[in-house]
Amino acid sequence: MAYDYEKERQEAIAAGKEALADLREAMNCLDSARNWGIYDIIGGGLISSLIKHSRMDKAQQYISNAKNSLRHFEEELRDLDNLDNINLDTQDFWGFADLIFDGILADAAMQSRINDARADLSRAIQQVESILRKL
Repeated sequence: MAYDYEKERQEAIAAGKEALADLREAMNCLDSARNWGIYDIIGGGLISSLIKHSRMDKAQQYISNAKNSLRHFEEELRDLDNLDNINLDTQDFWGFADLIFDGILADAAMQSRINDARADLSRAIQQVESILRKL
């Protein structure tokens, strides 16, 4: 069977869009968790803590999905010949936001973890968007 560059390119684009959607959903959940965390710090109480943790759990699910989507995207990119200028730096992704919510010490420390995870996700989103523009 002959190599079909356009088919492979379209598969890579689809995989990239899927990864980007998962990354953005994770970011949305972290944004919500951050907002509830701020409210929690200024005295929100039990309800705000529960909502914050619910948003963090959802973010962790999307992060897990994003990691799988990024692996698939990476595989699809490898199927493309002659793409020397496109590189998905997955080494930075595999550790991002990994189990960021284990062991809650304090609300302020949790906010820092949320912000760190948001920064990691933002970098991942930017890289995937950049690769999709090149494709």
